[in-house]
Amino acid sequence: MSLSIRNQLSGTVTAITPGEVMATVKIRLSGGQDLTAAITLESVEDLGLAEGTAVKALVKATEISLATAPVKGLSIRNQLPGTITALTTGGAMASVKIAVEGADLTAAITKDATTDLALSPGVPVVALVKATEVALTTA
Repeated sequence: MSLSIRNQLSGTVTAITPGEVMATVKIRLSGGQDLTAAITLESVEDLGLAEGTAVKALVKATEISLATAPVKGLSIRNQLPGTITALTTGGAMASVKIAVEGADLTAAITKDATTDLALSPGVPVVALVKATEVALTTA
C-alpha cells in the first residue's frame, strides 16, 4: 500500500500500557530512539500488537514541530534529535528534511518559523511529535 505520509519509521514494540479506550505503545526505533504512540485499544487488538512486534510509526509532516534544543516541561513525549539536511521554502510554508539516527523525517512548518529559528542545512534540531499523532502499522 502506498501512503502520502512521508515519515515512516521502522521499530519494535517494547511495551503496551492499556487504558479504558486508548493504549500507549512504546516503540524502539531502528536508530535506537524511543517513540510513544497513543492509539485505541481496538487498534492494538486489530494489529495484534505485543512486545516484540515489528511496526512502522507513521507521522504526517504537518504533525512535526521543531525546536533548536531539547525542551523540558513539555507534555510532548517524542523528542527526536537530528540535523537539518534540506530546507525548501514557499510563500507561507517550508519543508524541512531532518536526519535522525537511523531515519529521515520531513516537517512542514511555517516559513516564518524557519526564519525565527534561523533554520538551515546543518543546523541541529529536535523533532517534536505528540503521541496522539503517531499512527502504527505492522511491518
